Amino acid sequence: MRVTHDFASFWWLYAIFGSMTKFRPCIDLHDGKVKQIVGGTLGRNDVVLETNFVSEQSSAYFAGLYRQHGLTGGHVIKLGPDNEEAALEALSAYPGGLQIGGGITADNASEYLLAGASHVIVTSYLFNDGYFQAGRLDELVRAVGAERLVLDLSCRRTDDGWVVAMDRWQTRTDLFVTTAVLDELAASCAEFLIHSADVEGKCGGIDEELVKKLGSWGKKPLTYAGGVKSLDDLALVDRLSSGQMDVTVGSALDIFGGNGVSFTECVAFGQRQQGDTAG
Repeated sequence: MRVTHDFASFWWLYAIFGSMTKFRPCIDLHDGKVKQIVGGTLGRNDVVLETNFVSEQSSAYFAGLYRQHGLTGGHVIKLGPDNEEAALEALSAYPGGLQIGGGITADNASEYLLAGASHVIVTSYLFNDGYFQAGRLDELVRAVGAERLVLDLSCRRTDDGWVVAMDRWQTRTDLFVTTAVLDELAASCAEFLIHSADVEGKCGGIDEELVKKLGSWGKKPLTYAGGVKSLDDLALVDRLSSGQMDVTVGSALDIFGGNGVSFTECVAFGQRQQGDTAG
């Protein structure tokens, strides 16, 4: 049975904290299909890929749905090869409304902007053998401008903190996700996307420590992804980040086969936020 929620039950959180957290939609592509995958199993040879959902609908269908509801700042992520056609279909269905990531380089980034992306999202290109390459970031800024660039600091938890993971979240890099790193990179991007790869796709709850650590930084837009299981988790991100961090929902969402939260509820969450800010 699908879980539903009454906004009145936790509206006091918003009233107290003056929240501005937005719901950001997503389209994850794998083998040309819209899917929801347990992130930790993606790209590994030692485990079977865990897929929570494979949609019968096209990427353009979801892009059109987001456009219909006026949802902006969502991301299209190409998880490996054979996703180019589906990605371009999504961008064409919602010009200027979606960001795109997966295989982005300084050489091809501008092509996706011309195809309709509002921003390009980059992780792996910024590293060589797991080592951060500042020169590559400079190349991207020269190619598209910092105002069109989103840095995806998808990360895994270690004993020393959270470290950026590249190559579909399987290769750990030398870059730790800290507020000092955000400070250092902020001038070179428009915003940050933070996937918590350890909880991605598990619908077991968000990484509260990570959200609390980064959420209140507030100097550039931040979007958190990973583990959301219910609408209460959107409110929790809002509270832990003092309204400074947006959130995306994947496997728990009913349009992706989930039973934790409905798309309608997430849209209403965003509308309530906007109304509260406008008031």
